[in-house]
Amino acid sequence: MNQLKTSWEPGFGTIYTWFGMDKNGKIAVMVNNCWGWLPNALLSVNDFENLLDALNEYKWEESEKYTHYSPNKDGETLLDLYSSLVYKDIKSKKEIDSWINNKQFEPLSEINLPSRKGFFVYHGIEGDNPGQDYPVGYNGDTKMGDYFRYLMPTIYASIEDFPEELRHGIAISDTVDFTVDRLLDSDKIDEYFPRVYKNK
Repeated sequence: MNQLKTSWEPGFGTIYTWFGMDKNGKIAVMVNNCWGWLPNALLSVNDFENLLDALNEYKWEESEKYTHYSPNKDGETLLDLYSSLVYKDIKSKKEIDSWINNKQFEPLSEINLPSRKGFFVYHGIEGDNPGQDYPVGYNGDTKMGDYFRYLMPTIYASIEDFPEELRHGIAISDTVDFTVDRLLDSDKIDEYFPRVYKNK
């Protein structure tokens, strides 16, 4: 099913994971956590949901069609901001850092995507009500759906790490810098990512 950009809006119960490329060619996995907006350029791609499924299957090395995966980057996963809701029982960032470090050599998971695949990971601020969740470590106003930088790689992925047939499902920015920008306003997602990748 393809939902047109004129009719789709974020809402409870449906999580989309999409991919963005910043102005320097670095790649991020963007998890909208129900409330984050998706770029209209991506929503306008024919059958975009199946395309995102194919990209995510490739990300997890579970694709039946695209089975040539990039080598392990052998980098590190660094924690930046984290959800106050998800980690409500955690006492300190140091405790999360320790948990992340222990996950580096386990089977592929979101926690070791940065170290093994070279992806940044951004999460949408979630919750049942505004203010229930916020990115710990960020000083500034936020709202549900804003994307915060959760995990960072030390060795970076690029568009070359994806099969050519899937690259048009990656949203492109000419202004965002994943190494600098810790929070992306969900309402401005079309300004940040106005187009999708086009193969040359």
